Amino acid sequence: MSILTSASGNVGGTVPGGNGRRRRNGARTGHRFDSALGWSPRPGPGLALRILLCAIALFVFAAPFVAIVSGAFDARTDSTQLSLIPNSPTLDNFEAAGPAGVWGYFANSLFIVGGGLLLQMTVAVLAAYALARRKFRGQALVMVLFLLTMMLPEEIIAIPLSIVIGDLPLVGISLKGTVFGVILPVGAWGFSILVMSEFMKEIPKEIEEAARLDGVGELRMLLQIVLPLCRPALGVIGVFGFIMIWDQYLLPMIAANDPGDYTLTVALSLLRSDPEVGPGLVVAGAVIALVPSLIVYLCLQGSLVRGLTSGATKG
Repeated sequence: MSILTSASGNVGGTVPGGNGRRRRNGARTGHRFDSALGWSPRPGPGLALRILLCAIALFVFAAPFVAIVSGAFDARTDSTQLSLIPNSPTLDNFEAAGPAGVWGYFANSLFIVGGGLLLQMTVAVLAAYALARRKFRGQALVMVLFLLTMMLPEEIIAIPLSIVIGDLPLVGISLKGTVFGVILPVGAWGFSILVMSEFMKEIPKEIEEAARLDGVGELRMLLQIVLPLCRPALGVIGVFGFIMIWDQYLLPMIAANDPGDYTLTVALSLLRSDPEVGPGLVVAGAVIALVPSLIVYLCLQGSLVRGLTSGATKG
């Protein structure tokens, strides 16, 4: 009975003296706070210095954002002064955005970014599936051609792109003055294709082979098996693709026939150069242009983080 009692007392890995060692180890590690910045809960000059540096960094990055929001709601916006709190709170700047055409430019931007992002993600998924899951001659050359879309600055391809948009080859139609003149050029982006192809390469071949045995075709393989496993990567290309299209400046100017075709990003510079438009309206337009990017990031931040950190802990 004594053997059974001692054995039952040691169930769960408890050994004589184990609690004491565990308490001593906890005493040694209990005062340590592990983090990427090496924080320590003990007060001292090191902790004070870290708090000061974080406060400075927070002020540098957050102060411009707070100043823009404050200026948008201020009746007397002064572009030469940094104000974090509105002196005379008002909504007049946003009410004046309608007659100035800001909401029309905003609608142009939403339509272009919606269509462009849908086309870009579709092209990225199809191209990445072919590059990652299939083998064919010239595969590396195709990938290099896609990556060239990232390496060439917009200023270099501005004139050829303007000629192509004005007279589309083989079709002979002009896309000038239409949203398709902006949507089609952003349809293929090397970054999105690279992210999707590298993510699809990590999918085990056994999953695809098992699906083949069940008679799954190519389209069903992509839509029902491969694509659901790539949700984190879709979040990454969704966020970065949205920001890339939303921040386009030179392309909307090339594709436009008149100022009414501009996006909000281009229109802000146009309003800024107008002497009849006050700085409050320009700042209000900047806040309006900032809101969609924040919404997209907040909605997709989970997929963005998972996509960026996937594979970091493998091995």
